[in-house]
Amino acid sequence: MTRITTFYPRRGRVSGRHEDALTRLWPAYGVDIARPYPPLDTAALFGRQAPLVLEIGSGMGDATVAMAAADPGRDYLAVEVFPPGLGNLLAVVEERGLANVRVAQGDALHLLRHMLAPDSLDAVHVYFPDPWPKARHHKRRLIQPDNVALLRSRLAVGGVLHCATDWADYAGQMAEVLDAADGLANLHDGFAPRPAHRPVTKFEQRGIAAGRQIFDLLYRRTA
Repeated sequence: MTRITTFYPRRGRVSGRHEDALTRLWPAYGVDIARPYPPLDTAALFGRQAPLVLEIGSGMGDATVAMAAADPGRDYLAVEVFPPGLGNLLAVVEERGLANVRVAQGDALHLLRHMLAPDSLDAVHVYFPDPWPKARHHKRRLIQPDNVALLRSRLAVGGVLHCATDWADYAGQMAEVLDAADGLANLHDGFAPRPAHRPVTKFEQRGIAAGRQIFDLLYRRTA
């Protein structure tokens, strides 16, 4: 069966700085999401046992860096398909001396399905995923019932799924899907107030500049 991808595989230009970071730092900080999908040993990857946060679609990595720097007790695994974003995140991680960030390249659903163990995540962040605004493309949106069931299974009980979007239509779909999901409970009555711990991303700034409302959704795994 052909799986529907939830992202558009952009390439973009990789600058010399980013290419250098990818070449030098990938062996120590990088994870390839590729067959045969070996199980990920996060203790070996980070050199310690700590709660793990999965960032799906980290972009240029600005939000990941800010949150990881403010949250040294947890480890952050950022998943992205855009090489310039991966290179920038690695470069900034080195500059900031952050020991609790690693990066993965590829499809986050493959990582979740094949490489991460059930009950292994303290949190999952899905910030401003591709909204696929055309109705015929809605099937490509990440927040779908089957994908949410997979996300829930990888969260530990008590772990939190945090989504954010600036597309009202997608926000409504997210709320509908998450409210109907078994084993997830909304931490607020409807959409959440903007959490102070979530940095303002470039995508969020663009949405605000365009006059779009920002929607946050926080759900905790209960079972």
